[in-house]
Parts: sequence; structure tokens; C-alpha cells
Amino acid sequence: MPTALDNQLAAIVEELVKPGQPFETVPFERFGVEIPAFKNAPPTLAHYLAHFCNEHRDVDFLVDGDCRLTFGDCWEAGSRVAAGLAQLHGVKRGDRVGIAARNSSNWIVAYLGIILVGGCATLLNGFWSGDELAYGIRLAECDVVLADAGRAKRLEGTDHSAKIVLFDHDCDPATGLAASWADGSTAMDMLGEIGPDDVATILYTSGSTGDSKAAWSDHRAVVHGIFSYVSQSAMAKVVLESQGQDVSAQPCALVAVPLFHVTGEVPLFLQSFAIARKLVMMPKWDAVEAMRLMEKEGVTYFVGVPLMSYEMASHPDRDKFDLSACKSFAAGGAPRPVEHVTKIKAAFPGGFPLLGYGLTETNAVGCGNLNENYLAKPGSTGTPSKPMVDLAILDDDGNKLPGGSVGEVSIRSLCNFRGYWRNDAATEAAFTKDGYFRTGDLGYLDEDDYLFIVDRKKDII
Repeated sequence: MPTALDNQLAAIVEELVKPGQPFETVPFERFGVEIPAFKNAPPTLAHYLAHFCNEHRDVDFLVDGDCRLTFGDCWEAGSRVAAGLAQLHGVKRGDRVGIAARNSSNWIVAYLGIILVGGCATLLNGFWSGDELAYGIRLAECDVVLADAGRAKRLEGTDHSAKIVLFDHDCDPATGLAASWADGSTAMDMLGEIGPDDVATILYTSGSTGDSKAAWSDHRAVVHGIFSYVSQSAMAKVVLESQGQDVSAQPCALVAVPLFHVTGEVPLFLQSFAIARKLVMMPKWDAVEAMRLMEKEGVTYFVGVPLMSYEMASHPDRDKFDLSACKSFAAGGAPRPVEHVTKIKAAFPGGFPLLGYGLTETNAVGCGNLNENYLAKPGSTGTPSKPMVDLAILDDDGNKLPGGSVGEVSIRSLCNFRGYWRNDAATEAAFTKDGYFRTGDLGYLDEDDYLFIVDRKKDII
């Protein structure tokens, strides 16, 4: 039966989506069916960035070594990059502009510049070899690629036709992005041009069943993915307040996952604009350095691959650091071993482990398992994220299966991507006729609507 937390979250959702409330939903037709949309969501990612960078313009946003930037600083820098991309490199609305680099504050500014010029932010895997990077560039038909020195070196002599524009890390945006920096009103001008159906982002699938595919999303999908997470954060805040916890401190997260991955991009990076969250950059994982930064900057939320939280929880130097500000230790991108859940809770008694389930193609939106619910069902990825997600377990013919039956986990949501770039066959195969995205994961829903993943389909196109 539903837990007290389940019932509390359901009641909070019911209130937040009512008419006149921040997350009011309205019907939106797609695939011939009505699905919920957020009435107050900005029309595009550019409008979203403009609004919240202005609202929080004097609030600290990025900490990257000695470089500290406010939301307003990032808007100004992103606007300069947008002008530079247009004036110096000929980028136009809809052009795919790649980012091939490690995490840094200048990676984030580069992303803003691409969106604000009306381009499609194409997030190349920073771990790829030169040939793999070139494949990604060709697949998405990138016109320009913003690359750091390491990735540019890998790309030398490979087969692609994109213009490579260098940028640097460990310096202010004006210095690091000088090759894409100009004055101009491009960002403000484009707010009147970009629409919700325009292509916004391309992220690459893992390639676990063959070559990576380029999953593209329009602005509407990305913004709704962000707002889905913002609504979840609003619910969590209500829960914490009901428990008498102080939630007045600025939210702060350590960036320990790649920004080119959907977990780093949507719930971590992009959500932060709406909730005025500070991001602390960490270019390379190291458990001791992570704990040092978390203590120094007052990190309240940590997300990483499952091993990261466990490594900190079991580290011999853990007690040397005060991590009491951190209330959430989330995992995404891979299943978390059940035994890790209780270990993390024991190591960080003031916080809770969390688990998210989403995919590149769903803009990371899917299910969540948190706090005491996660401790009670550590083998589950949690319940579907309301109000956005309609999750069904389907058979091979697309028919819904009853609770407890194993089938393909399928998600219908306005947050879903629109298709695989220039691959109509794969796009058609990915969706049912009524709009469910076939995830390729096999699982079942228990009597409380908790999802359990049991395997991966072997015949994915």
C-alpha cells in the first residue's frame, strides 16, 4: 500500500497543478491523444534562460576554481558568445553547433551562447576518440564545433567538415571564449525568432546496441523536462518544510557528472536556473576533492553515478569533512546496487539516498525513488514523475500489461525527444502509434506503481 510519503506527494501534486498555481497543467495534443503541458512554461529554452538569469542576476551561479560567476554574468557572457557565433562563424537559427570539451564554467557559457543564437546545442561525448567525435559531428551535421584543446587534438586528421573553434578552461569567459566573443544584440533579437518547435538540443545515445544515434529535442520538450524536475524540487521543498527543516539556504550542487550526459544537462545544469542553485564545477572525479568542495561551498545536493556516493560513504577520510548541508545523495545513469542504499544512509544520517530513472530520449524524465520510500524499496527506480509522466508496461504489440507483468517500459510525455536525427526508421520504431517511447528496458510495476527494471531487450533497433 502507498506510504505516508507517497500520499503526501500525491496531495502536493494535486495542489501544484490546480488553476492559478505555478505548475498548472493544460492539455496538449500529440500522437492523437491529449497529454499534460505546463501552462506557465516558457516557450523556448532561450526564453527560460532570459527570464531566470534576470530574476537571479545577482545570485552566485558557477564556481570553477578561482572563477565565480553570477546568473547575470552568465547571461552577459552567453549573449557575447551568441553574437560571436553569428558574426564570426555564421551560425544561423537551427544550425547544429557541437560542444566537445570537459566540464567547466566555459562549457556552460558556450551552451548558453548556442541556444541564444538560435542554434542546436549538440553535446558530443567528451570521452570519445577522435574518430568517434568525427562520427558524431557527421551524424548531427554540425556546422561549427566549440572544442577544447584536448578534443581538438583528437579531431585532427579525422573525417568531418565542421569548423573547429577553440575555447579554454580555467579562465574567465571573455578570455576562454575569445574566438567566439563579440558585441551585439543577437540574443535579445533571437527571442522574437525562436519557437517551441525549433530544434534545441542533440544528445547521443549510449550505442549499447550499435552505433550511437543523435536524439534531437525541440525547445518545448527540453523546457518541459526542466519544469518536470523543478516541480519535483518544489514538492521536495514542501516535504522538508513539513518536517521542520530549514530550506532557506541557497541550493548548491557539485557537478561531478558529464554535462554532455542528459543527467548533467537537464536535472543538474538547466534546472538550476529556475531554482537559483549554485553549481560547483569539478573537472575530474576524486572522492576527497569532492568532499572538500562540498564542505567548502555548502553543497546541498549531490548526484553522480552510483559508485560516487558509495565511494564517499565508505572513504576512510569521510569523517574529516562536514557534509551535513547535503540532504540528497542522488544516483542516475546506472542502477544502484541495493546494498549501497543503506550504506549511504548510515554514512550520511542527515541526508537521504535518491534514485532517478530517465533516458536521453526522455530528457532524463521518468521515475524517482526518494527518502524513506527508497530505503523501503531499494530495488525499485520509484514511481512515475507526476504530473508529466504516463508510464506503461507494454508487450511486443504495444498492448498494456497488468501490474506485476514484465514487459517493455514505455513512457509518454511532452518531455520526450522528437526523433533521431535523419533516421526516420529508428524514430518510427521508437514510438508506439499513441506516443509511448519504447525505452528498451524490461520491467514491471508493483501494486504501489513502483517500477522495477529487470533486464534490457536484446532486439533494439
